Amino acid sequence: MKKNDTPIIVEQTFENNIHRVWNSITDIQEMHGWYFENIPSFLPEIGFKTQFNVQSEERNFLHIWEVIEVIPGKLIKYNWKYEGYKGDSNVTFELFDENDKTKLRLTVEILEDFSDDIPEFKRESCINGWNYFIKNRLKEYLEKK
Repeated sequence: MKKNDTPIIVEQTFENNIHRVWNSITDIQEMHGWYFENIPSFLPEIGFKTQFNVQSEERNFLHIWEVIEVIPGKLIKYNWKYEGYKGDSNVTFELFDENDKTKLRLTVEILEDFSDDIPEFKRESCINGWNYFIKNRLKEYLEKK
């Protein structure tokens, strides 16, 4: 993923109202149900920071997040990087009301190039990962509620 790449955008419309989708992307208990189960804590507040590890094959990826923008019920943006690896990004979740349904637009902006030699940092891997989380995991989670 490179700074000069166009942002990655993943969109999905859910059969749920904004309040329900907002809670799913900002409440730690709900996030555990579809996102990363090992996030230790999360608050939708500017300046909130958290860290958690994800292992992929022989590599550890210590995720470092800091919430940098919040408009309750509409938008949350956090900075996302990995300890010990070059690369920096912002991830934005935006919610749009569509007649009792909610459209979620996720945007990944690369601020500093990620390493080319790590498969998990390739653009295709990022796109596939976000499609999985938003279009599969979150969609299935919300349909169960």
